[in-house]
Amino acid sequence: MKIRTLEHKKNITKDSSGEINGFLIPLYNINDNFFEMGKEPKQVYLTTILPGKYKGPHLHHIRTGFFTCICGNIKIILKTNEGYMEFFSGEEYNFRSIEIPTGIPVLIQNIGENEALILNMPNPAWAQDMNDEFTADFSDYFMQVKK
Repeated sequence: MKIRTLEHKKNITKDSSGEINGFLIPLYNINDNFFEMGKEPKQVYLTTILPGKYKGPHLHHIRTGFFTCICGNIKIILKTNEGYMEFFSGEEYNFRSIEIPTGIPVLIQNIGENEALILNMPNPAWAQDMNDEFTADFSDYFMQVKK
């Protein structure tokens, strides 16, 4: 199984006098051809994770997720038939976007010292009555980490 990722370039911005005033990171550009036809994001939402905490583990049978950490750093752990796969996103990882296909259990960990801010761009859009969040068992992963 191939999990698709895409790094994003941080572009420094300047004011009219040429002074640096921040930066921008293009996360979704149709010209990148990152999203498969028909799987383009249908929603964008922000989720946060406190330092050292996790979101999940869970999986979706309907939704595909596209996660990008925009502040802080996270580790995304996927449970596949081949074993666990780890991906990183955030300030130290070129704000990498990671596609989480349907049916793949995921656990997201904040590996930084501050609250992590993560954008998810799912398809289809989340709806409260969708009933598409299922618990996943990562106990064997935690056993590996503790060794």
